[in-house]
Amino acid sequence: MHGADPIVFVLDDDLSVREALRSLIRSVSLRCETFASATEFLHYQRSDEPACLVLDVQLPDGSGLELPTELRQAGADIPIIFITGHGTIPMGVRAMKSGAQEFLTKPFSEQELLDAIQQALLRDRAARADRAELRALQDRFARLTARERDVFGLVVAGRMNKEIAAELGTAEQTIKQHRGRVMQKLGARSVADLVHLAERITPRASPTVG
Repeated sequence: MHGADPIVFVLDDDLSVREALRSLIRSVSLRCETFASATEFLHYQRSDEPACLVLDVQLPDGSGLELPTELRQAGADIPIIFITGHGTIPMGVRAMKSGAQEFLTKPFSEQELLDAIQQALLRDRAARADRAELRALQDRFARLTARERDVFGLVVAGRMNKEIAAELGTAEQTIKQHRGRVMQKLGARSVADLVHLAERITPRASPTVG
């Protein structure tokens, strides 16, 4: 129903905090869902839309600092804004190392939080676009034949057509044809494009010949 409209998740064991944050977030026309525990959030069936998580460090069922690892293990990549009423420098460092978008110590201003949320949503949109682009590239690479993959791997390794032909035991003209089909299937215009694409899809694009 909402399509790709972004959503903000709030995870805090304090009901008054959840209600206040939900009211604030909805006041700027953003959707918001709240949760009282990590377990509740982990069992929530998310739909596919840009999102971020406002997460209290102290939770009744464990430390919020552990949740990013659990989410990554579950394949749920989401920008996280940590909030806490008892922040310490080591806690902040640990939160940022876990991949937090922001670490806010209460009391923080409403604008500080809203700015952090907007940045987190922008980050998630960018990450989603990047993942979609990578999936499309991997799909195109999967359509290459085994011989085209061999040629691709040797081209990006810097080999000339004549050298590739000698290594694969075929004619140079045949290599030119394979190379042309590789360029066409991958949407590349130059060898530099192929090298860039190879970096994106590594290790799937590694040469299959020695």
